[in-house]
Amino acid sequence: MNLANRITLLRIFLVPVMVFFLLVKLDLPSIKLEDFSITYNQIIAAFIFIVAASTDGLDGYIARKKKMVTNLGKLLDPLADKLLVAAVLISLVDMQKLDSWIAIVIISREFAVTGLRQVALLEGTVMAASTWGKWKTGIQITMIVAILLNNFPFAFIHFRFDLLASWAGAIITIYSGIDYFWKNKNVLHFPKNKA
Repeated sequence: MNLANRITLLRIFLVPVMVFFLLVKLDLPSIKLEDFSITYNQIIAAFIFIVAASTDGLDGYIARKKKMVTNLGKLLDPLADKLLVAAVLISLVDMQKLDSWIAIVIISREFAVTGLRQVALLEGTVMAASTWGKWKTGIQITMIVAILLNNFPFAFIHFRFDLLASWAGAIITIYSGIDYFWKNKNVLHFPKNKA
């Protein structure tokens, strides 16, 4: 197993560790300031998420640079991304820090585009990541980190950046999903109606 695939596997293994710190009630102290409080559990989970999310670009870069692209890597990389995002979103809904409809929109789009990619692969076409898809990923990561850190540092100025980022994440997720399906509609073969 090459280095790029090991990094991808690390991202997968970090998912349950992150969820553990988010959902298991540990007797760790909290940081409490005038308009802000956060548990050490959330800080640790946010750190793990940031590390895991940053490996997303790293494994792909190493695989291309060192000519280590493998079929296993092509399978594991998107799987690791979906697991990471879905796990943290479901955890945030459980913690009542994120509206469930936003999590449903994001997770549904991820599975729909993954399905489209699989259909394209069966047709012999590789769907490259679009610019909108890259923006979507960046905004989703920003949104998740803002929520994990209880809107730090914006909580001090009473600005709901986490809420704004959540709405932006949902909107760009929907748009990028529509964009993927529109640009790759030739992959989908619908039977013609014979009337």
